[in-house]
Amino acid sequence: MKQKKYAVIGHPIGHTMSPFIHKRLFELAGIDAEYGALDIVPEALSREYDNILKKLDGYNITIPHKRAVIPMLDELDTKAELYGSVNTVRNQGGISKGFTTDPDGFVKALEYASIPLMDRVVILGCGGVARTMAYEALLKNAVVEFAVRPQSAEKAAELVREIKSVFTEARVSVTDIGTLSGSITTLINATPVGMSPHSDFQPVTDQVIKNSANVFDAIYNPLDTVLIKKARANGSNAEGGMSMLVWQAVVAHEHWDGSTYDAREIERLCLDASKELSSR
Repeated sequence: MKQKKYAVIGHPIGHTMSPFIHKRLFELAGIDAEYGALDIVPEALSREYDNILKKLDGYNITIPHKRAVIPMLDELDTKAELYGSVNTVRNQGGISKGFTTDPDGFVKALEYASIPLMDRVVILGCGGVARTMAYEALLKNAVVEFAVRPQSAEKAAELVREIKSVFTEARVSVTDIGTLSGSITTLINATPVGMSPHSDFQPVTDQVIKNSANVFDAIYNPLDTVLIKKARANGSNAEGGMSMLVWQAVVAHEHWDGSTYDAREIERLCLDASKELSSR
């Protein structure tokens, strides 16, 4: 049987964990596949799409191509249409179809950690990751609050207006992160605060962490941030971003070849991926 060929594209691409994670997933599924990394500058995307990408069985996409690739594809998955973003493409039978696996990876990571998206969900930050998380929380009828610094208040307000144009009944608002208080069902960090090499920092006060029954940190380097460590010390359910990174890769394989995986295999892969990241 012919070896399948896959890759991740982006610019720059040298830091990516995708080859490590996807090669392991292909091994676990018993599929003979090659997976590489392609650094493609924005101005070369159209040319490389015809020269290389169309010939692959599938590929992943990272910054800055997640939106730019859309006009080149034949079909879009419903969720990719909703988000206006593609991070996975399947080439099958001459048809290229785009998907976004970040939302489902996020939800699967939370489900695995028994972290609910319900009642009061506070999201720290208002960037692209925060947008994805807010959409998924609102699809589950949660009440969403973006907690941001004053300089990001207008950007957060724009995001709220966008969300309300999509979800007309959405219960979503903006709060100053410095005045954040009260009981929180699930606290989500969608900012880089606490990421290596500045891993001694935390995005909110100890009191806010204590007020949070569940905590999810999108940061995956380090595996356990100060936020995660303190949340667990308080007895809260807490999960780091490596789980989301691996689960979104799992969803890509579901689209490519229908592979399924045992949760224990994914847990082991999260740990191994963290060790690999630390060794680089």
